[in-house]
Amino acid sequence: MSQSEQSTTRAPNALAQARLGTWDIVFFVISAAAPLTVILSGAITSFRMGGIGAPGAILFCSIVLIFFALGFTAMSKSVRNAGAFYAYVSRGMGKPFGIGVSSITVFAYISLVISFYGFIGFFAQFTFAELFGIDLPWGVWSLIAVLIVAFLGYRKVDVGAKILAVLLALELGILLVLSVAVLVDGGPEPWSLASFDPSNVFFATGAGALFVMGFGAFLGFESTAIYAEEAKRPERTIPRATILSIAFLGVFYAFTFWMLTAAFGVDGIIELARSDAFETMVIEGTGVYAGAWATFVMKILIVTSFFACVLSFHNACTRYLFSLGREGLLPRALGRASAKSQSPAVASLTLSAFSLLGVLVAILVQADPFLGLALWTYATGVQGLVFAQAVTAVAVVLYFVKDRRGYSAWRVLVAPTIGALGLIAGYVLIVLNFEIVTGFEGGINQVLLLPTPILFMGGIIVGLVLKARKPKYYAGLTESVKVVGE
Repeated sequence: MSQSEQSTTRAPNALAQARLGTWDIVFFVISAAAPLTVILSGAITSFRMGGIGAPGAILFCSIVLIFFALGFTAMSKSVRNAGAFYAYVSRGMGKPFGIGVSSITVFAYISLVISFYGFIGFFAQFTFAELFGIDLPWGVWSLIAVLIVAFLGYRKVDVGAKILAVLLALELGILLVLSVAVLVDGGPEPWSLASFDPSNVFFATGAGALFVMGFGAFLGFESTAIYAEEAKRPERTIPRATILSIAFLGVFYAFTFWMLTAAFGVDGIIELARSDAFETMVIEGTGVYAGAWATFVMKILIVTSFFACVLSFHNACTRYLFSLGREGLLPRALGRASAKSQSPAVASLTLSAFSLLGVLVAILVQADPFLGLALWTYATGVQGLVFAQAVTAVAVVLYFVKDRRGYSAWRVLVAPTIGALGLIAGYVLIVLNFEIVTGFEGGINQVLLLPTPILFMGGIIVGLVLKARKPKYYAGLTESVKVVGE
């Protein structure tokens, strides 16, 4: 069959081939992590709840995730499927577990996408009112964001990558401006390495809080595997993009967190983080060290950072929907790609419809965009995704136990086992400290945690039923894209 004939044959249920390079995927992943929002909110929350060890904790989290990624990316030569966790867990633990993880992951991603529209509306409302005198309700800004993402998500995936590259460069740039300004000025106190002292990282009173925020800062790093079907030379592109993304974020976060301790002082940053002005302390600090222009730019980039974040998660989520639709585990219409752009067009429009509905419901019930729409859905999505990562880490180890497929024991057994143990510990810490993520106390936290075990067990049951009643269909699951080396 000629190349053109193959393209025609694959168009209804195949994504565009060889479209994304290593750096395109890196931009998606780092944008999904939203570095500016992590610094402005996650870093300060870490200092507020966990103490001075936040830089050391986030560096440790990055090391754990790199260990996991060594084995995770080794599987990319054998599994090339936009379902990522679904495909990986199915190969390592069995298809029922893969279906269970896929249920959690889709729910988590949809929750996160909707939450980011709440954050965008909240920050855009006060930013445009304060800087430009344009005072519109938060819902208007959220709806505008939904429409823009719907347009970009429907088009070719590399269009979104180019936009994310620009936004990400600006986002990282303003944080570097702050860091360089602090390096030049020196700060109010002598610099200290107390943030990396193990006693302040692992044995601090608020150590649990440090790791809740630490693992949460890397959400979406696994999305490199989601783009395997669209990557150029995925056997090299996916491992490179994954390791580069985690390593860059780990070093960048740790350095920037540490620069905050230099900017405000070891004692000063804890005092400010625990004051009523903690939400704006980084913005105000940027103005002090770099000037009013930097404060102006940072306020704008808060909005664009969340936009970049929602676009990245939208792209990742649509590929999960596409993969599961192609498998028949969700309506098969979701598994149809655009014949023109070979993007997951139906899945993208469906996710945009869910997002639109979520925002409209929040507007109609007059929910607070931050505390009502964004925070609850974000908390639910975070814990679900970290659970899925932990299960996938175990699946990676089990996949290589019987056959290392030419890799060293360190690459596919030892390192992934360390990563799995770290992720399991991370999930336990998130559950035990869930009130830190939600900001609520009492039974509401248990309600928000329930979807994860229910969806996981429900997916396993569905898989077992399919195996018993539809063995031929069950046998074909995860095979919609060729599996290499099996």
